[in-house]
Amino acid sequence: MSRVMTSRERLQVTLDHSQPDRVCVDVGGTFNTGMHAATVSALRRAILGESEYRVKVLHPIQFNGEIDGALRRALSADVAAVMGNTIAFDIRNEDWKPWQLFDGTPVLVPGAFNPTVDAKGDLLMYPRGDSRLSASARMPRGGFYFDPIVRQQPIDEDRLDPADNCQEFVVLNDEEVTDFADRAERLATATECGVIGLLPGVWSFGDLFYAPAALADPRGIRDPEEWYVSLLTRPDYIHAVFERQTEIALENIHRLATAVGPHIQVVRLCSMEFGTQEGLFISPRTYRELFRPYYRRINTAIHTQTTWKTYKHSCGSVYDLIPDLIEDGFDILNPVQTSAAKMDARALKREFGAHLVFWGGGVDTQTTLPFGTPDDVYREVRERIDIFNDGGGYVFAAIHNIQPNVPVPNLLALFKAVTDSWVGA
Repeated sequence: MSRVMTSRERLQVTLDHSQPDRVCVDVGGTFNTGMHAATVSALRRAILGESEYRVKVLHPIQFNGEIDGALRRALSADVAAVMGNTIAFDIRNEDWKPWQLFDGTPVLVPGAFNPTVDAKGDLLMYPRGDSRLSASARMPRGGFYFDPIVRQQPIDEDRLDPADNCQEFVVLNDEEVTDFADRAERLATATECGVIGLLPGVWSFGDLFYAPAALADPRGIRDPEEWYVSLLTRPDYIHAVFERQTEIALENIHRLATAVGPHIQVVRLCSMEFGTQEGLFISPRTYRELFRPYYRRINTAIHTQTTWKTYKHSCGSVYDLIPDLIEDGFDILNPVQTSAAKMDARALKREFGAHLVFWGGGVDTQTTLPFGTPDDVYREVRERIDIFNDGGGYVFAAIHNIQPNVPVPNLLALFKAVTDSWVGA
């Protein structure tokens, strides 16, 4: 019988495109592979019997719940994340306090998370949690997520300044670098987890998470629709923004690489969405003209200074863009949306599996997981593991975050299918 690998070894073997002792599993290692805090709470009750436990909300926009060490071990998950202190709304994940979701789930939120309630019963959230500023996001009454509030100022073409779209992008100071490095070292030495870094100071080019901005005074192009239009109508402006972001990111990568070293194995670089359910959101030509130069510089910097692998997130049908992503230096694709056009699991593995680690694709969170039967979930998970994990190069995760209101029996079927796949592995 072969030796059982540690989670860190299992992830590394997977990243090296070799066959691990069993499939590597990620639950909550990134903000694209986690689950809503209400679902985490329900899962803890079912598995750990914790009826009073308050889950920490790590991302108070998507409301990802923390998968702590106890739950990670119970789920046999292999991957944990190192992240910066500030995640959303420019508030720090500290000074935790009790709060309650609309559905009654008790949670913990950061101390500066201070939404107000408007006349309709909606929640309004503010930059830095300061209600003296204009609200930057709204959660409809009874909802589960915050939607950004567009605060676009009138655009004067003659005065557009690329620096305005880089307000939130700065070189990390020594304290921030040291804090992140310390977190990475503690996680790598105190656990056997595989480690992914959500690097502070390194951003997703064009990601709409940043376009509306949770800033006190957002300037530049901050309307998502206007931003996407600008990819075609203001390419020089977009290049100038990306160039400035790249220079800052390269400096931050150098500083973090020196401080962190091998304590992390993977870095998530970008969450810019290039696909829709039916096809690409932008053309390959636009990708190559606007994004390729900057992706290549970032990937080259990481691959020459570290042993880290780079992780690209994009939902939707990105089949026609995968060769470009590989050529531009990305090592990993997530979430592998197999429900989208041309994203057949077998074809993806056959055509790109030798060059790209697939991280996701394990179960459809749009249909099967929330609306199927436990048997449906079990069958789909087993099938995806059989396909993607053949020969290695696969990290099991759901297709993007697991949503609220997923039936607990379906969640239990998911994890039973994962552990049952180990038999004979």
